Amino acid sequence: MPIESQIDSQIVRELAPHGRLRVGVNMANALLVTGRAENGDPAGVSPDMGRAIADRLGVPVEYVPYPSPGLVADGVEAHEWDIANIGAEPQRAEKISFTPAYAEIEATYLVAEGSSIRTPEEADRPGHRIAYKARSAYGLWLERNISEAELVAVPPDEDALAYFLEHRLEVLAGLRPRLTRDVETLSGYRMLDGQFMSVQQAIGTARENTVAAAWLTEFVQEAKACGVVAGFIERHGVKGLTVPV
Repeated sequence: MPIESQIDSQIVRELAPHGRLRVGVNMANALLVTGRAENGDPAGVSPDMGRAIADRLGVPVEYVPYPSPGLVADGVEAHEWDIANIGAEPQRAEKISFTPAYAEIEATYLVAEGSSIRTPEEADRPGHRIAYKARSAYGLWLERNISEAELVAVPPDEDALAYFLEHRLEVLAGLRPRLTRDVETLSGYRMLDGQFMSVQQAIGTARENTVAAAWLTEFVQEAKACGVVAGFIERHGVKGLTVPV
């Protein structure tokens, strides 16, 4: 059982070369980071996963917070973190080795009540403009897969909903939990049933950490199987975050 097995010294050298595990955390994901602990550390499912890995390695944890997932991904080149908790996407995988997902979040669309768009597939049509948060995991998916509609990238430091409303765009892409909250405050808009993708939240490490990457994969698989991840989700009362099979 990987969570309880003996740790090879090579794994510790790769993941904690500074004597501590530096965990890159995307502070913009309110499902995975739900607040702050009394000491100021990030709190939530993502920080709990990082701490569990550090505890298993037998080293202290140090959180490295970022305001957006794109900046987390950028941190790998500067060696700012040892592991990072972000969505696994092919563009990011060029420099980061990802585990299987430990959690996933549905992504779907928001449209005007009178829109003819009824399914996620119908959003990708000529004449439709789809707003999305730039450098998000679902945004990277849209950039790879949307072929007919026009994509409108909203900078990470701007509010995508406000941009969508101000510019009267046809479609807003986002994570279902966030869009659920948005639609409750709006009049004349609805959220589509179904999803265009699901964001696969995973643990990443630099691609050169080959031994550690294999161990992290085993750790995540066991953490899902034995209920550790589900326990973190329950502890923080998160809705809209599920453990993939």
